[in-house]
Amino acid sequence: MNFLLRITSLLWLLLLAALGSTTLASCGSDSQNQTAGQTAADSSVTTVAGPQPLLDSTEVIKAFQAEPKFKAQLLPARRFYRERGFRLGWFKDHQPVERVKTLQDIIAKAGNEGLNPKDYQVKDISKMLAELEKVRGDSVRRNALERQADIALTGTYMKWANDYYRGVANPHDKKDTSWLVKPNKIKLNKALLTFLGERKSRYNYYEFAPLHPEYDQLKKALATYRAQERAGGWPTLPATLNLKPGAASPAVAALRKRLLDSAGGAAASTPPSNPTQPGTPAAAVPAAQVYDPELVQAVKLFQQDAGLKATGIVSGETLKQLNVPIGTRIDQLILNMERWRWLPKKFEENYLLVNIPEYTLHVIEGNKEAFNMRVIVGKVLHETPVFSDKMEYVVLAPYWNVPFSIIDNELRGKLTANPNYLDRLDMEVVKGYGRKATVIDPASVDWANVTQATFKYTLRRRPGPKNDLGDVKFIFPNSNDIYLHDTPHDELFSQSNRSFSHGCVRLSEPIKLATYLLRDRPEWDQATILDSIATHREKYITLKEKLPVYLVYFTAWADAAGHPHFRDDIYGLDKKLAREYFD
Repeated sequence: MNFLLRITSLLWLLLLAALGSTTLASCGSDSQNQTAGQTAADSSVTTVAGPQPLLDSTEVIKAFQAEPKFKAQLLPARRFYRERGFRLGWFKDHQPVERVKTLQDIIAKAGNEGLNPKDYQVKDISKMLAELEKVRGDSVRRNALERQADIALTGTYMKWANDYYRGVANPHDKKDTSWLVKPNKIKLNKALLTFLGERKSRYNYYEFAPLHPEYDQLKKALATYRAQERAGGWPTLPATLNLKPGAASPAVAALRKRLLDSAGGAAASTPPSNPTQPGTPAAAVPAAQVYDPELVQAVKLFQQDAGLKATGIVSGETLKQLNVPIGTRIDQLILNMERWRWLPKKFEENYLLVNIPEYTLHVIEGNKEAFNMRVIVGKVLHETPVFSDKMEYVVLAPYWNVPFSIIDNELRGKLTANPNYLDRLDMEVVKGYGRKATVIDPASVDWANVTQATFKYTLRRRPGPKNDLGDVKFIFPNSNDIYLHDTPHDELFSQSNRSFSHGCVRLSEPIKLATYLLRDRPEWDQATILDSIATHREKYITLKEKLPVYLVYFTAWADAAGHPHFRDDIYGLDKKLAREYFD
């Protein structure tokens, strides 16, 4: 037994000795050469060992506050990193994700959106990525650069996304009361998560697609007009031109290039300045100088696109619109693209939209236009405000409450001399409101000395043919006291420029709109509506569902093919926006 124990012990000692020699050999020169070879092999691999670095709140705050163009987006940036536990958003396994290149490409093409790429090249992202490649073997420096690059990419994205989705000159940021339509409430931190593929959304943040097709249509028009500008623009027609169908003039060639060869076609040369006088026999001039039917039709289409009467005559306002420089039209397209960024991300399925410069009401049902009609809007000194609200009532045979300014400036003298003069105007003075209003004797009012503060009554015009509101009005209660209504002055709807009111919107087809809005009330069909109006008794009808109403200001828009339409800047809002947007 002792012999066996000795043999076993000896075998263990020999085994341990063998193991020891192996261990010692592994620390020798051969092992060092092997390690060096492995290191050399690893140097060709781009993957960096070690965990992805993390950011902290202080680092994000300091970086965003240090860069003026990022500073405004500090709050959504903090939310973005906090929601992801301060993990980097733009790197995975120490490599930039594909969306880095996507963002760089988007910024390079910012001009297509009417934006300036330089506004978003705040940090040299390409240089930062190149520096990262140089220090990939130094984990400390690499991690520090990754954190810096990640913050720079987040700041760049949020600066871009804010301008692209909310606008460069968003009036809500400045509390500008000239645009009070409810805003786009985009959350940039959520949009960035969607862009990086870490969150689902019904909005197209992932590919930076526009929120509204109308924006995309203007973008198509912008591309076409810029191509035309690069090709030389379009010719200026003689200021004295007065061209009627069938007449002849040397300016016809320039007109043809302006309308039939432009919008992305060949460049046009400057036309001659001595057009043939009207009445020149067509046979006495070359055929190219004759104002032929094809060109007449092109002029009529142009007039329609400009909101003018399609007469085919080139003079006056038509000539003025033809001679607007292409650069001015390009700016106009860009400014109206900007306004689309100010609107809500998504409209309701059903709503009313009044485009003030277009003088048109659009009735939208199921996201499609059901019909439209001409409107009259406020004159320059009484502008129709830009805002949104919800319609609640249709009022048949309405009273018209006379503003005190009219009492003060137009009626005071006549009523002082003869209070019963109100009967000629089909007006009355009442105390109280609504059904509780009671008529009082106008002779009991001291018209000579009454002031707005002391006038405790309401002067109103009775329902009927003389009523300034016509047969029906549509109320969406608002602080501006603006509403849609009928008018007894239908002749004004034939005008191209229809800014005649004191701010409210007059409708060319109010009965059609009333019938449409009450279509879910069988007891109020068109015949019943007309019968109620004929009684000359005011009748309020509450809509079953409040209907959104948008009063907006677009001087340019385009159809699905990108064909643009332009209108005059009647309130000067384009000029005001241009100073802020382009300067």
